Amino acid sequence: MNFNKIFDATTKLALGITCVFLVGLIIALYAYTGVGEVASALFAPETIFAIELSLFTATVATALSIAISIPTAYALSRSNFRGKTIVDSLLTLPVVLPPVALGAMLLIFFTTPVGSTIESVFIKFTFQIPGIILAQLVVVSAFTIRILKSAFDDMDPEYEQVARTLGYGKFKTFYKVTLPICKNSLVAAAVLAWAKAIGEFGATVTLAGATRMKTETLPIAIFLNLARADVAQVAALILILIGIGLSAIYFFQKVCGSYRIW
Repeated sequence: MNFNKIFDATTKLALGITCVFLVGLIIALYAYTGVGEVASALFAPETIFAIELSLFTATVATALSIAISIPTAYALSRSNFRGKTIVDSLLTLPVVLPPVALGAMLLIFFTTPVGSTIESVFIKFTFQIPGIILAQLVVVSAFTIRILKSAFDDMDPEYEQVARTLGYGKFKTFYKVTLPICKNSLVAAAVLAWAKAIGEFGATVTLAGATRMKTETLPIAIFLNLARADVAQVAALILILIGIGLSAIYFFQKVCGSYRIW
């Protein structure tokens, strides 16, 4: 008995079953709706609003996430301090907590005196568009920090040391040497964070609510139409969301190739 052939056949069978299952789900959506239903859903005012809002909030949340995650991940990678493991675990918390729990934590925070002051003096988050951005930011930042920290950890520190001996300061070394070397990681973090933000639902609906034509992102549009039993519209919206997600993943694969995420 050739165990090598059995092993290869088993792994390929598992791959085939997984792919057939996922493709079957997509085909089922298409069979339920059809081209006409998808086109009708795509050009509906509510859908256009949801797409525009999703693209806007996901882009802003991704930009903020990258801006925050770069220095955070670099400090976590290069610094050694007491309690580093605790800090690292704390930053991973949004990965293991359900998004709805993160949204509830944010909602509760804005009922405290500090949170209420922020909303009354600076900007209102609860049940508003900024709340969508904040919810998406909290959810995706943990992923971008992990991706970028992994990139900084894998980078040979000798490149930075050589740059410093040539007269570069810390900032110039980081800007001229570290970031260019880790550019694939930056692209990966941005693309995956954007795709994750587009599909974020739990934290968003908890903090920003589910108000039609106000805080209605694509996932919330799916939820609202499912609540009124409009299954055909739900299927069409899911196909649109799948199209956006697959486009982002395809772009990621083309730009970063076989880049390791974790």
